[in-house]
Amino acid sequence: MSFLARVKNSYYALTGKDSSANIALASKWVFNFILIGIIAGAGSIVFHLLCQLGMHYFMDLIAGHRPGSPAGEHHLFALTDTPLAPLLLLILPALGGILSGWLVYTFAPEAEGHGTDAAIDAYHNKGGFVRGRVPIIKTIASAITLTTGGSGGREGPIAQIGAGFGSFLATKLKLSDRERRIMMAAGIGAGVGSIFRAPLAGALFAAEVLYRDPEFESDVIIPTGISSVVAYCLFCLVFGWGSLFEAPDFKFTNPLELWPYIVLAIVLVATGFLYVKAFYGVTKIFKSLNIPNFLKPAIGGLCTGIIGFSLYKLLNSNNGWGVLSFGYGIVQQALFDELAISVLFAIAIGKILTTSFSIGSGGSGGVFGPSVVIGGAMGGVVGKIYHNFLPGLVTQPGAFVIVGMAGFFTAVSNTPISTIIFVSEMTNSYHLLLPSLLVCSLCYLMSTKWTIYKKQVRRKIDSPAHAGVFLLDVLQTIKVKDIIDIVEKDIHKISHTLNFQDFKHFFSGTKQHYFPVMNKEDKLVGVFTSTDIRGVLFKPEIEHLVIMQDLCTSEIIVTTPEEDLSTVLNKFTQKNIDSLPVVQEDDNGILIGMLSRRALNQYYNEQIKRMKKVNGAT
Repeated sequence: MSFLARVKNSYYALTGKDSSANIALASKWVFNFILIGIIAGAGSIVFHLLCQLGMHYFMDLIAGHRPGSPAGEHHLFALTDTPLAPLLLLILPALGGILSGWLVYTFAPEAEGHGTDAAIDAYHNKGGFVRGRVPIIKTIASAITLTTGGSGGREGPIAQIGAGFGSFLATKLKLSDRERRIMMAAGIGAGVGSIFRAPLAGALFAAEVLYRDPEFESDVIIPTGISSVVAYCLFCLVFGWGSLFEAPDFKFTNPLELWPYIVLAIVLVATGFLYVKAFYGVTKIFKSLNIPNFLKPAIGGLCTGIIGFSLYKLLNSNNGWGVLSFGYGIVQQALFDELAISVLFAIAIGKILTTSFSIGSGGSGGVFGPSVVIGGAMGGVVGKIYHNFLPGLVTQPGAFVIVGMAGFFTAVSNTPISTIIFVSEMTNSYHLLLPSLLVCSLCYLMSTKWTIYKKQVRRKIDSPAHAGVFLLDVLQTIKVKDIIDIVEKDIHKISHTLNFQDFKHFFSGTKQHYFPVMNKEDKLVGVFTSTDIRGVLFKPEIEHLVIMQDLCTSEIIVTTPEEDLSTVLNKFTQKNIDSLPVVQEDDNGILIGMLSRRALNQYYNEQIKRMKKVNGAT
């Protein structure tokens, strides 16, 4: 199948139009996804430039700190010879916090925190709508937070930036909520895939991060893939090609090494639990503080600076400052086994605390970047311990750094598949897929009760974005014959020749509202409601002249046992009726009973509850 044919089919799946639709419309959609990729890629470029600029002026020129960087990134500005000023570096995160806090809480409060949660919430609950100013404010605030020493990553800001661009474009094009959600997700994947140099992972991440259970938003994978490729190419054209980290050519060749990896998974789950609890514990404390919101990131920044300063003194090394800002240089060193166990452990715990204070206080930054550092450091700890005691079994402790990065983020985000691809693309290391799959699977299974992304819903059935889809899907699989027990059979049938005066005496003693009218062969010939008789009820002078056949509707809307409930519901809404006659398939004159809309709605609600209970149990 040609590329254009695949694009055309993707367009049909997106819009629901049949195959006779003009391929020009599909090309228009592809153009939209390419445009999102260009804008998201440009956003990644601007954000990266701002981060480089901030690191140069704040960290290097002012504080004299020049943190290491991953091998795939290079300093865009010449390093200065400013001597390290530890006390200045201690307070710099607080200054950045107050500046970014004022910016966020003045112009776009929804830009606080790690960003990805806001994008997930917009997808599920806001029809994919993101205010146009959010990407701009998020870009500037995140760059300030991260380059003044605040601990965070780039995935949250760039996810919200890309989401904002996708949402803005869809809104300007006056697209539906479903189409806006898809374009918003394409922006997320394009932004994340480009800035981390992982286009495939970016596309999968945008489809996977929306749910806590192992589900993918299949509608967004193709659009996000197109946007992510475009954004990645644009970003790499400016900053160069290649992976974010450089790693030795690790290989997995010994099945016995899986036992240490199982231990690694347990350690990562415990660390992930600590991370999530610390992050939201700190968040809760800061939300309870009765002070202006824009001051809270400054307090969080001060706590971050104190932790960095303490580790600097404790370790007697500049590596202690690795808990500030991005910290990717620590991972790069760990991959080549250049750090001691004590340093790696201190960095992992310190990074949990600094990220909690920097972002949990309302600062702007992501949680994926810190997770890479924390997981890599803890992986290095486990790998080096095994290497020291069992060097014949674990020959390359750096391999545990890579697997630790993947397993840890899986443990806190419930995104095992995209995370495996993420780490493989970021390190250009694909020979560790087997241990990564094992560790990520174990981490996911052991950590389903918590997540760093609070706005994730468990399943599609729990998402308001899919409420109508599941209603249709559930009802289409059930036929009237499957719910025949809720069809009311004990109903009063009215003879077509019955005089209205006689009916009035009967009507006064019944609560029935819909009345089937039968002929002398006991065949259904019409239906009338309590509303239909009002015109005669209040005109006693004509009551003796009217028979019930005169009042009934002969154009009857009926259903049969073989009809699905989606069709039945559509019939209910056609003429806003509340009850339908159920008749035999081969003879619409033979009445089986009456099906009420209320009974159908109650049955549907019970089915949804049952499905949620079953899915929750599994």
